[in-house]
Amino acid sequence: MVFMKIGLTYNSLPEKNSRYKTDEFAEFDDISTILAMKNAIESDGYEVVLIEANEDAYEKLKNLKPDFVFNIAEGLRGTSRESQIPAMLEMLGIPYSGSNVLVHAISLDKAKTKEVLDYYGIPTPKFQIFRIENEKLNKDLNFPLFVKPNAEGSSKGITSKSVVNNEEELRERVKFIISRYKQPALVEEFLDGREFTVSLLGNDPPEVLPIVEFKFDSLPNGVPRFDCYEVKWFWDSPKSKVETVICPAKIDKELEIKIKNIALDTFRILDCVDFCRIDIRLDKNNMPNVLEINTLPGLIPDPKENSRFPKACYAAGMSYDQIILSILRAAMKRYNIEIPVKVHVK
Repeated sequence: MVFMKIGLTYNSLPEKNSRYKTDEFAEFDDISTILAMKNAIESDGYEVVLIEANEDAYEKLKNLKPDFVFNIAEGLRGTSRESQIPAMLEMLGIPYSGSNVLVHAISLDKAKTKEVLDYYGIPTPKFQIFRIENEKLNKDLNFPLFVKPNAEGSSKGITSKSVVNNEEELRERVKFIISRYKQPALVEEFLDGREFTVSLLGNDPPEVLPIVEFKFDSLPNGVPRFDCYEVKWFWDSPKSKVETVICPAKIDKELEIKIKNIALDTFRILDCVDFCRIDIRLDKNNMPNVLEINTLPGLIPDPKENSRFPKACYAAGMSYDQIILSILRAAMKRYNIEIPVKVHVK
């Protein structure tokens, strides 16, 4: 007996492991991840229909009429691409998991996110947006500076060249980012402290999962000491013998409380729901600063991949199926949808 039809909206990599060749599709999911999510939802007795988030997505959603959508789609293009599927679903009146249109749009725009955080007193590195390479540098910003695309995820555009130590390096990197990613460059002060990422699951209030810390001590000389594209997808790959991700983080209780409180405040201030991941780095005074918010964190099932959100869940004792179903149930509860009792059918 099937109680509900669940749509699974996603964007898939054009070929297996293609993110190791180019960062163009780094945010998209491998088909193995998509099928793992599908199997997890089906394990609770639901019918699952797969819906690729491409130009045909609206018609597919309209015709298939799912009762609910588990959304993990990054969107195709544009600086508000993560809002594309939620906007379609709201137009069609279909409830869905994850944050809403506005939250996705703001969180992907790193500068807008930082403006909101700054307004509410959440620590975040001082920054400036460069829309053209020769904009005058704000006198309040001190080198070293960190340069990255303003609206990308999965460490796209973040490499060993992202930290700049003088104005010549700054102009060169800003020019590259604007040209390569067709969007403004975000320039912020580089914090040389410990780096963490915090996963949150559920609502009212969300559960703060075990904190993940990035450790760069074992990396070879010349490899960046921050969570950049090379570290995330090459040095932290299943084939690598270097361990860069530790969970739970080895921190004292005082720092743990600070990090968790800032993560909870950020989740609440930005109106995030169901699940998200918040990247944090310590400043010279050991104060946690929010770098950015990922409202569609990666959900790669293989523990060897060190996908940050699942790693925190695994440390909390959850299985992969439990991760996916916990997100789904939190979202359904938010819509006051009664979760049917699972019926096993022989």
